[in-house]
Amino acid sequence: MNKPEILAPAGDMTCLQAALDAGADAVYLGLEAFNMRARASANLTRDELPEASRRCRERGVKLYLVVNTIVFEDELAAVEEMIAFAKPYADAFIVSDWGVIALCKKHGAAFHVSTQMSCSNSSAAAFLKSQGASRVVLARECTLAEAARISATAGIEIEAFVHGAQCVAESGRCLLSHDAYGCSANRGECHQPCRRRFLIKAIDRYTDKDGNPIHDADAEFTVEPHTVLSAKDLCSLPFVDKLMAAGIASFKIEGRARNANYVKTVTEAYRTAVDAVADGTFTPELAERLVEKTKTVFHREFSTGLYFGRPGADQFTDAEDSAAKTVKRHVGVVMDYFLKAQIAQVKIQDHAVRVGDTLQVHGPTTGVQEFTVASLRRDDEVPEVAEKGTWVTFPAPRCRVGDKVFFVESVMPAKPSIGKESK
Repeated sequence: MNKPEILAPAGDMTCLQAALDAGADAVYLGLEAFNMRARASANLTRDELPEASRRCRERGVKLYLVVNTIVFEDELAAVEEMIAFAKPYADAFIVSDWGVIALCKKHGAAFHVSTQMSCSNSSAAAFLKSQGASRVVLARECTLAEAARISATAGIEIEAFVHGAQCVAESGRCLLSHDAYGCSANRGECHQPCRRRFLIKAIDRYTDKDGNPIHDADAEFTVEPHTVLSAKDLCSLPFVDKLMAAGIASFKIEGRARNANYVKTVTEAYRTAVDAVADGTFTPELAERLVEKTKTVFHREFSTGLYFGRPGADQFTDAEDSAAKTVKRHVGVVMDYFLKAQIAQVKIQDHAVRVGDTLQVHGPTTGVQEFTVASLRRDDEVPEVAEKGTWVTFPAPRCRVGDKVFFVESVMPAKPSIGKESK
């Protein structure tokens, strides 16, 4: 059985480094425009792309650039300029527009077809191959059995999502955000109204038997919990072996808008699972431990997605927000790092620090480092606690000036809210 590629999201340079350190075989990222995560915090800049490419190639890791929004007529020149600029740094472009495909072919750039194109059968996959695609990202609606048949018969590499957020719309194509806020999901601007509460209000008034309106019979219902449109997150760890047996070439982890700790934790989990299947040590017990590991970072309730059947009511989450078992509290920033002594000097800006606390350091070069505070020191003092507005030193893994420091706190996941009726 061939090992699939583990494809991790990289919303910034810190996430990129976290993915590399966690054992990703490839990363996918966007630049400032024309991808499904439009906000700047989920994209690299053009100035960062050469360095990102250099780090990937040093590790033998592929870099895929996402250009998968719908593209309007007056944007074609800008897209072509982006492809020409990025081609030396990207191993392939992930695209969903036929015009963008034409531009990739014009510039001799390898391209993968995005899930936004809803490729859901072997005939479509084979046709896309005939048009020059080297890989197809399957529609998320495909079952595991369908994915296996497509992989076996289409003659092209198949990529599939294995973990992360799922969209209620067909392959992510939705107009709800556009209609509600003027921000199109198909342009990477989704405001996720599907994740919010809904108010159902009676407009027509009731009347009595004589036709007189009953004014006190107006009704409003707040729809809670989020079972109407908010899909559960996908987690494939319990059946990674089945996905590998299906011949899927690339396991894609969703999450370019999530933080570096999420990228590191989830990528490590799938790296461990895939390696265990390959060497014959994968067990349900290992899968459960890995699932528990991924529950420490941001997630909604988990499901198996649509791999084992078409959608039903159990595809939607009752949870208000993240069901993570840990949260991060901002502590401060690294002021200095003494390499020989392996000591960090940190300015405490928010959350206090005590001996025994679990901390994380996040940085563009550092990635994510987690450790337990063994001791605190400030000049000749040995304080019990480092409070907000002070500085302190403590032993820490290699980090850099300007890196962000977080306190990791264990929490009980919030219980699902209960539906209620109001006037």
